[in-house]
Amino acid sequence: MSSFDPQYREDSVPGNVTVTLYRISQAVSLLIRDKSQAQGLSATQLQALLSLAYARTGVRTIGGLAERLGCTPATASGVADALERKGLAIRKPWPQHRRTIMLDLTEAGVAMAAEVDGTLDELEAIVRQLPPEEQGALLRLCGYIAQGLAKQGWIKLYEMCWECDLFKSGMHPEEPTGPHHCGYMDTPIPEAESYKVCPDFLPLKEVVQ
Repeated sequence: MSSFDPQYREDSVPGNVTVTLYRISQAVSLLIRDKSQAQGLSATQLQALLSLAYARTGVRTIGGLAERLGCTPATASGVADALERKGLAIRKPWPQHRRTIMLDLTEAGVAMAAEVDGTLDELEAIVRQLPPEEQGALLRLCGYIAQGLAKQGWIKLYEMCWECDLFKSGMHPEEPTGPHHCGYMDTPIPEAESYKVCPDFLPLKEVVQ
């Protein structure tokens, strides 16, 4: 039994869905490859740029980049080296933990990240053609699949602070380092950081009426 077997798929909706998702993943890879080549980057370098652009400060490490790219720390370090050579990123100590090395985008890196930010626009345009109710249904179904893969350890889900149960909005109104609070790091965070994604988030608990 294989989803790649067309004879099996004749009578298997799950098999057809699986192969369709596989073909979409191939298209996504091609979109990333074409955009990266147009900018003189590798596909991995493009993904690293976007990861660094949207990840909160504490995740912008070699280890965090490796998790986001699904590679080893050694490979992520090589990607960081390449971005540094291109003048797109820079390593520097994290002020709160001097032994932790952070990766920050340079001005050129921020500009390049903005340039490649629309890499998946073609895919989103197709989704936008669906009626709103079908978009919502598709989101729920894709979310179910993503959660299943995450439980098996195949992907790491990232969401921003405002979707996290550990986030306390406005807890430190007079704190110069930031008005909000991250319960995971147990530290104040600035407004701008609250809109970045993080792998440590816990989904907001449902309110019991």
